[in-house]
Amino acid sequence: MLEEYADVMTVDEACEALRVGYNAMYELLNSGALKAFRNGRTWRIPKEAVREFILERAMIGSDSQKRVKPSDKIRRS
Repeated sequence: MLEEYADVMTVDEACEALRVGYNAMYELLNSGALKAFRNGRTWRIPKEAVREFILERAMIGSDSQKRVKPSDKIRRS
């Protein structure tokens, strides 16, 4: 999934991997939603943190989508 990236990613690389823009990335970093650290003024994002973020979001997405059973559908005459 993220094999082509180094163990510690830059903001540019993380944006590319997650397919988000800079504003979204910095919002994730500043809110703590994506675990990372700063090296001076530069953000560094561990590849494992990106992997965990993707898996966490996938779980949230699958939980929030209700699956409707055929027996749950309302019959109209």
